[in-house]
Amino acid sequence: MDHFLYRDGVLCAEDVPLTEIAASVGTPFYVYSTATLTRHFKLFEEALAGMDHLVCFAIKSNSNLAVLKTLGELGAGMDVVSGGEYRRAKAAGVPGERIVFSGVGKTREEIHLALTGGIRQFNVESEPELRVISEVASELGVEAPIAIRVNPDVDAKTHEKIATGKSENKFGIPIAKARAVYAEAAALPGIKVMGVDVHIGSQLTDLAPFEAAFLKVRELTEQLRADGHEIVRLDLGGGLGIPYERSNSAPPLPIEYGEVIRRTVGDLGCEIEIEPGRLISGNAGILVTSVIYLKQGEGRDFLIVDAAMNDLVRPSMYGAHHDIVPVVEPAPGTEAAAFDIVGPVCETGDTFAKGRALTPVGPGDLIAFRSAGAYGAVMSSEYNSRPLIPEVLVNGDQFAVIRARPSFEEMLGRDTIPEWL
Repeated sequence: MDHFLYRDGVLCAEDVPLTEIAASVGTPFYVYSTATLTRHFKLFEEALAGMDHLVCFAIKSNSNLAVLKTLGELGAGMDVVSGGEYRRAKAAGVPGERIVFSGVGKTREEIHLALTGGIRQFNVESEPELRVISEVASELGVEAPIAIRVNPDVDAKTHEKIATGKSENKFGIPIAKARAVYAEAAALPGIKVMGVDVHIGSQLTDLAPFEAAFLKVRELTEQLRADGHEIVRLDLGGGLGIPYERSNSAPPLPIEYGEVIRRTVGDLGCEIEIEPGRLISGNAGILVTSVIYLKQGEGRDFLIVDAAMNDLVRPSMYGAHHDIVPVVEPAPGTEAAAFDIVGPVCETGDTFAKGRALTPVGPGDLIAFRSAGAYGAVMSSEYNSRPLIPEVLVNGDQFAVIRARPSFEEMLGRDTIPEWL
């Protein structure tokens, strides 16, 4: 469920017509719903009710400070994968004890930043990283809390670019090696073993891979405790999918995901950490764009819009589907026509949809790409020297620009011409 509905013939974000936002900030733009962010976070809280737990929002899905502060004030932790994301979490007011640092390439500088600024735990991805964390912690005279990310070799049955739990993926330590690595961790100075971490991928629409991975974590936890390790936390990652195509069957609900956690590892006495991103922010955001031209081609019609692949790269990068709807509600009985919906970037890959049925629209009309709140603005670029587009947050009948569109002068001012030119 989201809070983008037609009212009086116009698509609204909560109580704000999208036409009103477009008139204020211009197109294209992203808009996020506070009510939807709140509802989706609370669904995970409810799913884990009665268990000692922390729901950490995966910042990589949407890193806008206003979004992070909205979730942080609800009690969310943050899952970060870079020093920049760590700084964003802190800038949004999230304390270090609610920040988990993941990622395969943590640098000494990033480890130092987190240890001095406060950190809940590092999710360690390799033996070399473990040793560097030990060195930096020892230099600072502190203990680094860690969980070791194990790779359970479970096929998440998702897109190959977002699968992370198979043996050929770059993430984690093979689960068969885990006991030896935990033994090394326990012997290293400056290291405090807290738990086990696993994350098998993103946009999962089947609970079976989660169950398979969690059962392997359970077995490992029991083995590690027998080896003398105190395992008090299980970080089970994120990855629960969202319904990008509303005509398809819905993915599992958070409550069903929570039931899998309870029956696989719920009796181990561990604090449970999860790291959802897409399911919290994905349907909480849409991308609004204007039609520039309707172009008739050979056997197909093109709808050319002012958003492009640099604004929303998912269709080009992943072949991803986003439902596309007109902002002004079509009259009942209006027949749809098929369009290729494309942007102005000089790439054939700048295509959002092919042969998509859409009620006829023309130049200046607004259309909206649904389910664009995750991996949308955060993956955007200034390719073709196109400015980053605004982000807007709605709360009831209020809206605010939470990232402004830069001017061309600001864009050009970031470049420096050497003295010899």
